[in-house]
Amino acid sequence: MLQEIAIKDFAIIEEVHLAFESGMTILSGETGAGKSIIIDAMSLLLGARASSDFVRHGREKAEIQGLFFADRNPELDEALEEAGLEASQELILRREVFANGRSSCRVNGTLVNLATLKRIGECLVDIHGQHDNQELMNAKQHLNLLDEFGDEAFEALKSDYQAKFETYKQIRSQLDLKAKNEAEFAERIEILEYQVEEIEGADIDLQTDEALIARRDKLRHAKEIVDALNTSHMALDDEEISSLGNIRTVMAELEGISELDPEYQRLSERTTDAYYLLEEVDDRILALVDDLDFNPTELTQLEERILTLNTLKKKYGPELSDVLNYLEKIQKDLANLTGTESNGESLEDALKTAQSALIEASKALSKARHALASELEDDVKQELADLYMEKADFKVDFQQGKFSSRGNEHVEFFIQANPGEGFKALAKTASGGELSRLMLAIKSSFSRRENKTSIVFDEVDTGVSGRVAQAIANKIYKISQSGQVLAISHLPQVVAIADTQFYIEKISEDDLTTSTVRKLSLEERVQELAKMLAGDDLTPEALAQADRLLKKN
Repeated sequence: MLQEIAIKDFAIIEEVHLAFESGMTILSGETGAGKSIIIDAMSLLLGARASSDFVRHGREKAEIQGLFFADRNPELDEALEEAGLEASQELILRREVFANGRSSCRVNGTLVNLATLKRIGECLVDIHGQHDNQELMNAKQHLNLLDEFGDEAFEALKSDYQAKFETYKQIRSQLDLKAKNEAEFAERIEILEYQVEEIEGADIDLQTDEALIARRDKLRHAKEIVDALNTSHMALDDEEISSLGNIRTVMAELEGISELDPEYQRLSERTTDAYYLLEEVDDRILALVDDLDFNPTELTQLEERILTLNTLKKKYGPELSDVLNYLEKIQKDLANLTGTESNGESLEDALKTAQSALIEASKALSKARHALASELEDDVKQELADLYMEKADFKVDFQQGKFSSRGNEHVEFFIQANPGEGFKALAKTASGGELSRLMLAIKSSFSRRENKTSIVFDEVDTGVSGRVAQAIANKIYKISQSGQVLAISHLPQVVAIADTQFYIEKISEDDLTTSTVRKLSLEERVQELAKMLAGDDLTPEALAQADRLLKKN
């Protein structure tokens, strides 16, 4: 329920702070005093569009803040969770509208966008005004109204249908696109098939193929390597000019005089080391020459393989790993275009499957809606009888339609105001007073199923009087017994039955108009009710009648 609301610098309101209770609360006052401004401020707090016109003249901004106590319900918890807020039974909503047109929204101190505020607000308060009857006059809204009568099980059926419809629509769209662009579609498939075949045909092995260049370079320079190694061997150990032979001579000569002088000894040792090192080098050269196996055919094959890999890297690379990643991607694209998903279904087969599932889901949804319609008809007829329209009959009419996200049926409300007249579309038959009563009857039916913490009625009793006015008062009060109702009314019967009454009046001083609100005592309520009954002439009879009416209620 709405516990408190604070309004500052909003339209003609300078500053107002109201504390509400459960049950039924009436906002009364003279025409133009600002009663609807309170509702406008509340609507803004709950996510209505803002305008700089709402800011009181000469002020920088308008501020509205409300404290709500809400019973836990899945819809509200989900809205809070999606906004990144903790689920809570105590919620503080705050809205600021600046003179430059900007506005800000907060929930429990956290900034949120307008859509989030509106969604949370819809879970807290349901506002009905004089012009909300237009919803009943618009047949396109009747299906939504009927669905509001459903429970969680119905919502699950509806969600299941909507999911199946989206699947069907997506596959249908793919097929339509395929048919519309058949040539482009086929060309795309052909290109992908060629690319897949080209890359798969190369049979890329990252570890092996990345070592090919080193092997190719070695083979490409094989003759140069062999010539260099043979020349080196001949220079070291040729029979005619042997470097090793000359060094052996030097080694022998120095060894013969090594004992004569330490310096000769050192030269002899260094020569010996050099000899054995060069001898080891010569042995290794001979081994390398023996290992070299120059194969012109292998070199040609390597050149061709490297050319193929380079071509693929230029097209799909730059590296071989990139080529393989691209192959994986186009294989998936090709599978999607040709309908060769893992389940083996083509797009046509998938459409048939989706269509069958959609039809079954629509039948289940339709059956549930017809059951809801039957309940709604019985409820509304009983509620209408309570509002002195006992001879009226109410019917929910179904007509087959095309599949959409809402189902495949059109729904329209029909009413028979008097026996024998036949059912006619609601918008073409109901008068203003009848619409008020019909809206109230439907609202009364829905209020037992909704999770709203508060319901606001803004002069929904316009155009009625007498016993009908009393019936409307009783109906609004009945709704308030299952929650909190705030109502604006000029009817004495409605005002008298309320648990609490606030009086709104407009004061003009020094060319400045201000609207104020105060809670009335029992004595003040008697006086205000007497004015509604007899005007400003507060006769003892009018006061006595007002007193009786309040005590009766």
